[in-house]
Amino acid sequence: MQLSVIILNYNVRYFLEQCVLSVQKALENIDGEIIVIDNNSSDDSCVMMKKLFSNVKLIENKENLGFPKGNNIGVAQAKGEYICILNPDTVVAEDTFEKILNFVTLSAVEVPNSEIGIIGCKLIDGTGKFLPESKRGIPTPWVAFTKIFGLYKISNVFGKYYAQHLTENQSGKVDILVGAFMVMKRELYNEIGGFDENCFMYSDDIDLSYMALKKGKTNYYFHETTVIHYKGESTVRDSKYMKRFQDAMKFFYKKHFKKSYFFDFMMQIGSFVFSLLKKNQQKNRIFKTDEIVFFTKEDRNIKCFSAVILHSKFDKFKINPNINYEIIFDTDSFSHKEIIDYMEKNRAKNITFKNFLSYSNYIIGSNHSNDIGNVLFLSNFE
Repeated sequence: MQLSVIILNYNVRYFLEQCVLSVQKALENIDGEIIVIDNNSSDDSCVMMKKLFSNVKLIENKENLGFPKGNNIGVAQAKGEYICILNPDTVVAEDTFEKILNFVTLSAVEVPNSEIGIIGCKLIDGTGKFLPESKRGIPTPWVAFTKIFGLYKISNVFGKYYAQHLTENQSGKVDILVGAFMVMKRELYNEIGGFDENCFMYSDDIDLSYMALKKGKTNYYFHETTVIHYKGESTVRDSKYMKRFQDAMKFFYKKHFKKSYFFDFMMQIGSFVFSLLKKNQQKNRIFKTDEIVFFTKEDRNIKCFSAVILHSKFDKFKINPNINYEIIFDTDSFSHKEIIDYMEKNRAKNITFKNFLSYSNYIIGSNHSNDIGNVLFLSNFE
C-alpha cells in the first residue's frame, strides 16, 4: 500500500465529513487507506462516520488522549509505505497526494543520495489567504521572540520563524512543517518514535520535524498543491494561546537545547502585549454580505436566501470591489481543486467562501483563520 491518511478528530463532525469526502476523491488513483481516530468526541462524529463512511477504519478512543498519542495510535495501525498526518478541518485537492508522491519519486531519481524527511504543502485558510505556518524555521528563543512581537512582518531579516527565504510559491528545504498536513515514510515516523506524547500543544509538529532533521533527513515545503485549513477549528487564539505557546517552547528547549532565561523574560513581556492585542479578536467577525453568489451546474431551487445569483461557470462572474460577496460552491458541480484554485486567485477582503455539501444539505466554511467555522443547514434546499 502506498499511503495511509491519518485523521485525528475531536468534535468537528461537519468539517470531518467534508475532509474525508475530499480525501476519498484524492485517493481514487492511489493504493491508500483512511484511518480516522476519534478522541472521545461529544458530538455525533462517530455516528456520522459509521453511516457515511463504513469503509473507513474508525478508531474510537474512550477519552481525549491528545494530538500526539491519538495520531500515534492511528499510525500504529497504518499499512502504507507513506503516511499523511491530516487535520479534520482541511480539504485536499484531488491531485494533492499524487503530486506529492510523484515529487518524492522524482527527487529520489534525480538526487539518489537525498534523504527526504517530512513534506508539507501550501495551506490556505477559508478565505483563500496563505497560512505562513505552512513553512517554518527552528524556533530558537530569538526566532520565537520575532514571531510573538510580529517583527517578521517588518523585514525578511526577522523572517526565520516563517521560513521567509521561500515565498509561498517556491518549493524548497525548510526546517519545520505544520501538523495539519505532513507526509513522510511510515518507517521514518516509527524510527523517530512518532509524536512525543509528553509534548505540549503547539510543539508536537515542531518536535517531530526537528527529530527528522536530527536523523539527517531534509524536510521540504512543496508549493505545487494547496490544501484548505480552516485553522480556527483547531487553533483558537483565545486567552490561553500565549500560555500554551510559552509552554510549548519551554518543552522544545528543554528537550533539545538548554533552558533559555532570555526567552522566559521576553515571553513575560510578550504575554502582556499579546493579551492586550488579542483580547477582542477571537470573536467571530461580522461580515456584512451584499450579494450571495452560488456556483452550481445543477438545477437547484434555493428558497433559504432572499436573493441569490446563480452561475455555472467561474468566468461568468465578475467581482465588484465595492460589493461584499458570499460565494458558495456546489461540490457536486466543481472539484475541490477547482474550488481551491478559485479561492486562491480571488482572495479579497470583500469575499467569503463556503462549500455546499448536497448529500448532508449544509453549507460550511470560515470567514477568518482565527474564528470558529460556520455550518448552515439548508432544510429548504430541494
